[in-house]
Amino acid sequence: MRNVTLILDDGTRFRGQSFGYEKPVAGEVVFNTAMTGYPESLTDPSYAGQLMTLTYPLVGNYGVPPFTRGADGIPLYMEGDHIHAEAIIVSDYSENCSHWNAVESLGDWLRREHVPGITGIDTRALTKTLREHGVMMGRIVFDDEAIDNGQLTMDNGQWTVDNYGDINYVDRVSCKEIIAYAGGQRKTFPVGTPKEELNCQLPIVNRPLKRVVLVDCGVKANILRCLLRRGVEVIRVPWDYDFNGLRMDGLFISNGPGDPDTCDAAVQNIRRAMQDERLPIFGICMGNQLLSKAGGAKVYKLKYGHRSHNQPVRQVGTTRCFITSQNHGYAVDNNTLGPDWEPLFVNMNDGSNEGIRHRRNPWFSAQFHPEADGGPTDTEFLFDDFVGML
Repeated sequence: MRNVTLILDDGTRFRGQSFGYEKPVAGEVVFNTAMTGYPESLTDPSYAGQLMTLTYPLVGNYGVPPFTRGADGIPLYMEGDHIHAEAIIVSDYSENCSHWNAVESLGDWLRREHVPGITGIDTRALTKTLREHGVMMGRIVFDDEAIDNGQLTMDNGQWTVDNYGDINYVDRVSCKEIIAYAGGQRKTFPVGTPKEELNCQLPIVNRPLKRVVLVDCGVKANILRCLLRRGVEVIRVPWDYDFNGLRMDGLFISNGPGDPDTCDAAVQNIRRAMQDERLPIFGICMGNQLLSKAGGAKVYKLKYGHRSHNQPVRQVGTTRCFITSQNHGYAVDNNTLGPDWEPLFVNMNDGSNEGIRHRRNPWFSAQFHPEADGGPTDTEFLFDDFVGML
């Protein structure tokens, strides 16, 4: 294995060996405490632009499932169409894998998709560094030679890393056309299709279904699965598409990567949709932040971020607590919520916001992932709540 170095923006270095594709990359270094689910995490669009550190020491022992799609084009075992994380960092990579559904090793998959992987890193020390200083930018270089690949730049003889927050990653991962899903079928339309024409061509199945317009900020495949299993028609649109004028029974705002302040076009479209006070609206992760901004609240960057499968949240006004899967670096400031809004969930570790709801209208959101795959799915009932409002 070729020697490789992870360099944090404070100068801290971690030496390891490459087991993936060999190219220098840069990004926001984050850690994930999940014990399993690396195929789902790597393909989650919310990890775009990030160097993902897994705290569980042994990774790769169950390989990678096949990339297959259902009849509607939705991936069966992944959360996106390809790996979105910039790299994966582990303590001990298992070269040998065994699983009934594995078709290749993690290393082979990374090399096929041109994504670096590092093993032999002291991930406990790296995690402690990130916990002490907060999330940091970093870069991966081979044999101590950094190469400018559009993310690493030279400044007064020193390598620097582009700021993760300066890039609109939502625009990079969002769909580029309008996609309709229903009854196991899929149909696409160009974004320039007149809304009157779209309304005439939908639904795509010959039976009446409740219609949900989904704003794709980097939607996970299991969100689509969760909605479709509940018998609705989903119209997936790009993050900045003005969906107002489309016939719909509900509006869904998806998860996504990066800074919500780069998505003002989506906020303005959501705000216009909120003029219909009877329209049910549900947001997840980035969707929580964009719905909050549309309602007048502010968002701030967390020092550490929440990226794990064991984040405890409590439903406000109750003693009900849930263990949730999360992946976000920004949070809603509860103190900026208007008088018509209130927190719906709160994080039990740091007290940050985990969801909001409107006091009168059918609008609510969750900062965590109720559709988490692989788990936990304790809060999947939120999809039932939303569909029940349609």
